[in-house]
Amino acid sequence: MTETTVHAVAASGFNTGNDLYDRVRPSYPVAALSYIRNAVNAPSGQINVVEPPYDRIGAGTGLFTKAFIVHPEWKGAFKELRAVEPAPNMRRVFEETIKEPSVSIVDGTFEQTGIPDGWADVVVIAQAFHWCQDFSKASEEFGRILKPSGVLALIWNLEDREGAAWVAQVRDCYEKFEGDTPQYHRGLWRRAFDTPGYKANFATHDEKTWKYTLPATKEIVIERAFSKSYITALNEEQSSKLQAEMAAAVEKGDGKVWVDQAKGFFEYPYETRLVICPRK
Repeated sequence: MTETTVHAVAASGFNTGNDLYDRVRPSYPVAALSYIRNAVNAPSGQINVVEPPYDRIGAGTGLFTKAFIVHPEWKGAFKELRAVEPAPNMRRVFEETIKEPSVSIVDGTFEQTGIPDGWADVVVIAQAFHWCQDFSKASEEFGRILKPSGVLALIWNLEDREGAAWVAQVRDCYEKFEGDTPQYHRGLWRRAFDTPGYKANFATHDEKTWKYTLPATKEIVIERAFSKSYITALNEEQSSKLQAEMAAAVEKGDGKVWVDQAKGFFEYPYETRLVICPRK
């Protein structure tokens, strides 16, 4: 079912190296999860949540799910969370790390979740919607599985290019390999709002951004870059050259703010962007 509706780079890149992804990618801000909870008009303890493809391409390795189920406003609020993920290795890591009886994961895509009609109070897509292959069909699917008062939430964690010059330089090093992949910063995902499927099912969307910093080392910066799908496809020579270029940019450190220079820790500027789309 999933083979024809998953981007080729995502299908190959996100089906390998998932333990690295799970280990080095940052979690989600408490404030962002609170914002989603406030947008969901459903009683505490009765909320059904769907998390479609994939932490990389929704549910993925479960980074968002892990933050979600321990969040003080969510851990007692949701009744069941059904994650949807097309990559077998991503499902494996998810199942190995998420042991909550109220959480499950199944094979599926944005356009075919396998969730019953009108089951969900909220659909959350973490770090993933830019990979969607058909925004109109996906919007129709989300509309089908959401209750009339339901909410679609799209959320991304992003390295903040504007936060420090060295971050922009590091991104320039690895983004030259992204090719025609539909990365978030290209904005292609915004086409969803103009599709018939979206207009028929959702009202005007709301956007929110949080800027913050995370502690990082040179090694963490490089490993996070190497958890990206299009970077996993590089050959050994390309990988070695990229690592050297990134290391040089971090060591040069234009605009770097040290947290603990003796231990090599500095601030890594990040931002989280959230889009809330109410069901009509």
